[in-house]
Amino acid sequence: MTSSEPENLPDQAAFQAPLPSAGTPDGQALAIRGLAKSFGAKTAVNGINLDVPAGSFYGLVGPNGAGKTTTLSMATGLLRPDRGQVRVHGVDVWGHPLQAKRLMGILPDGVRLFDRLTGEQLVTYAGLLRGMDRQTVAARVADLLTALDLAGDAGTLVVDYSAGMTKKIALASALIHAPRLLVLDEPFESVDPVSAANIRDILHDYVRSGGMVIVSSHVMDLVQRMCDHVAVIAQGNVLAAGTVDEVCGGASLEDRFVALVGGRNRAEGLTWLRTS
Repeated sequence: MTSSEPENLPDQAAFQAPLPSAGTPDGQALAIRGLAKSFGAKTAVNGINLDVPAGSFYGLVGPNGAGKTTTLSMATGLLRPDRGQVRVHGVDVWGHPLQAKRLMGILPDGVRLFDRLTGEQLVTYAGLLRGMDRQTVAARVADLLTALDLAGDAGTLVVDYSAGMTKKIALASALIHAPRLLVLDEPFESVDPVSAANIRDILHDYVRSGGMVIVSSHVMDLVQRMCDHVAVIAQGNVLAAGTVDEVCGGASLEDRFVALVGGRNRAEGLTWLRTS
């Protein structure tokens, strides 16, 4: 779906229209219809529609307060929408939440963890909560900690982890059950460049093997290099969505983002910052 204008809030018929099924040729792995959320008088998400193709690496970008985190929270069953529908591989997230959540691995923004567990215990706990057997969990925990360069800190309490290490152990917890859809809100924040490169390799391998990733980020160059699809969100509306090439139209994603969102301010008034 591509659009150069913010979408209007759909009428009630749009909420009742059938969503595509993952089993149909034109089905989407994630389909959002008329999703809306307000906090008091503030409209955070304004009835957006979005289709995420199966097997895609999908980027979600927007300024602070654009509605990205609220959208992802509603799409993954963490925050109840005021109205709208979300389906993951044909499963209604709010109609059948347990079935839908089995398909997803989630790294929320500002994730709160059981930080009095060690890193190894936390990821093990996440696997056991998913109903996996202990032998499989143990093997996968070892693999994940090694891949994310956390093996040396497996016995350290999560409360003593750095911000970047906490982000990585939360990602390991989201990956342990090999979900069909991985939803990551700012996964590279506070992560060092070497670890970020390792994470990108893990995610690309995951997508090549049939998984799907949705990632929100403020780093435009990273999204443009990493993702094959992107959506630009501002003030709770989808301004543009489609393949990276369709959205960018030959420009960089950063330039296209600024053109769509606006809001650039020149700093000419800060003369007192000049030292000469």
